[in-house]
Amino acid sequence: MRVMALDVGERRIGVAVSDALGITAQGVQTLERKSDDQAIRDLQALAESYAVGAWVIGLPKNMNNTLGYKSEETQRFAEALTQTCPLPVYWMDERLTTVAATQVLLQADISRKKRKKKVDQLAAVLILQTWMDSPVGQEVCRG
Repeated sequence: MRVMALDVGERRIGVAVSDALGITAQGVQTLERKSDDQAIRDLQALAESYAVGAWVIGLPKNMNNTLGYKSEETQRFAEALTQTCPLPVYWMDERLTTVAATQVLLQADISRKKRKKKVDQLAAVLILQTWMDSPVGQEVCRG
């Protein structure tokens, strides 16, 4: 089963998808989040085109492991998404994924303009790969 991961931000949503065997994560794109309705329609179309069976959504926890305003916003978005596209949702701690993605892009000497377009997508890849490597991800994808 393929799984689609989302790095949900205020302005952009990074999207990644697993391979059919649930072993590797590949970046798909970064969606501009102009409105939730449009973003959900775009995500539904992507989910259908990749025939995904579940969502993995990055949960932005605070560094002390508590949930804050951004977590609540992400959870509200996920609820709206699953109303339109009812797939199981798995949550993955996304702390520092954007920082790690930015570091990878900096080391690759990607220009600032290109980094802005790719950082959320790469963060979604990191979220998905971490989840797939976890016991839950392995069970869902390969079990």
